Amino acid sequence: MGGRLTFTGGIHPYDGKDLSKDKPIKDILPKSDMVYPLSQHIGAPAKPIVKKGDHVLTGQMIAEAGGFVSAPVYATVSGTVKAIEKRRVVTGDMVESIVIENDGAYDEVDYGEPSELSDLTKEEIIAKIRKAGVVGMGGAGFPTHVKLSVKEPDSIDRVIVNCAECEPFLTSDYRRMMEEPEKLVEGLQCILALFDNAKGVLAVEDNKPDCIAKLKSLTEGQERISVKALKTKYPQGAERQLIYAVTGRAINSSMLPADAHCVVNNVDTVCAIRAAVLENKPLMHRIVTVTGDAISDPRNFRVRIGTNYHELIEEAGGFSTEPAKIVSGGPMMGFALFGLDVPTTKTASALLCMTKDEVAAFEPSACINCGRCAEVCPGRLIPSRMADLAARGDMETFVKLDGLECCECGCCSYVCPARRQLTQDIKTMRKLALASRKK
Repeated sequence: MGGRLTFTGGIHPYDGKDLSKDKPIKDILPKSDMVYPLSQHIGAPAKPIVKKGDHVLTGQMIAEAGGFVSAPVYATVSGTVKAIEKRRVVTGDMVESIVIENDGAYDEVDYGEPSELSDLTKEEIIAKIRKAGVVGMGGAGFPTHVKLSVKEPDSIDRVIVNCAECEPFLTSDYRRMMEEPEKLVEGLQCILALFDNAKGVLAVEDNKPDCIAKLKSLTEGQERISVKALKTKYPQGAERQLIYAVTGRAINSSMLPADAHCVVNNVDTVCAIRAAVLENKPLMHRIVTVTGDAISDPRNFRVRIGTNYHELIEEAGGFSTEPAKIVSGGPMMGFALFGLDVPTTKTASALLCMTKDEVAAFEPSACINCGRCAEVCPGRLIPSRMADLAARGDMETFVKLDGLECCECGCCSYVCPARRQLTQDIKTMRKLALASRKK
């Protein structure tokens, strides 16, 4: 399979990456108030440790972790705490947030002396990652210190860096790999220091040959790190599909990557781990792609977390045409926004602005039993049947027929000639089934 590592199923949508892939990362400074939701991760919300009127510095903790599965939040500007109140986030929810009036000075805390990786114990590495508030920045937002605190660290034999970036239009990981590959490799070395028996794999789709060449050159002679080229196919970057492509090991929804002796992190997360471990710096920035045919100048920005989305649009030259649809994330797994007055969070990867809302124009018709959805489903399900069960509210049969194995990638909706919104129906039933299981 050399050079064509992949999985069964999947699709090849228009990738739209040409709009922004050759635009270098641009650092931007926020102009208005900063908003920090206390729930930017899976798990318990962070707890505020500042109050209205307090002066804070860039890099100062403003909310501590609310439990083991939680993550602290840091100020990314200096200024005054204006309020602690509910603010709207990209999902449409109102979330308790800390609002800071940016003073424009960007006065910073002292992060202390940089650390040498060889001087740190495994416990110290995990503690640094936890203190820095690092979470999965590929979209899930799972606290990274929890993911790395596996029960049997000696059983882990692969640390996979998800460099696939299979979601159409997104180019933030590509630019990071092209411009700062050293940070990525050093971050991977920090993770490998936790797992004595593991080898690191930088897994890149083969539509990025320049990235593959650069990373191979940088890791030449490093026995514990290799670069693997994956077949370009969506959703190659989904955790289960990535593990299967790299190792040939299959996992299901009731298993963790650790059950397949793997740890998986995405590019931005690995770079944040490096900053936390080697420089004592908390998670304060992330790379965001602002793109789409409604954007004047599609770009990749290094954004301070808490920055308003309106400002990102301004930095990209504003709208060339009034967008019909704005999506947070990519077109396959992102979700539509009804307004831009929301803050950038730890899990914000992209802002996609489209001149046409093709999906809204679709008129669904009856299933023609063509089987295309089953052909492309990476979870080997029959999505048309799952969607029918969801529409009928038959949760018992839905779970019995492995409906929970759906990874919500959207492949089935994409290929359906009847234009049925299969993914949405299945996603809704999955949420209900998981909620009832928790009860």
